[in-house]
Amino acid sequence: MKIIIKAKPGAKEDSIEKIDEANYTVSVKAPPIDGKANAAIVKLLADYFDVAPSLVEIISGHMARVKVIEIRT
Repeated sequence: MKIIIKAKPGAKEDSIEKIDEANYTVSVKAPPIDGKANAAIVKLLADYFDVAPSLVEIISGHMARVKVIEIRT
């Protein structure tokens, strides 16, 4: 399954807000430095969808706020 997220790094708390079936807003405490925010996003999405972090992959948008994520089940 592919989803589109809007990332909000440096937030006060980690959270996921579902906009619709394919769009989410993901807030993480981690700063957008050295891939820390991306790693936090992958872990948070893995917990949310109840899959292993290795099954969550950022397809595009590694350096952007809007990212396409693939979640394999």
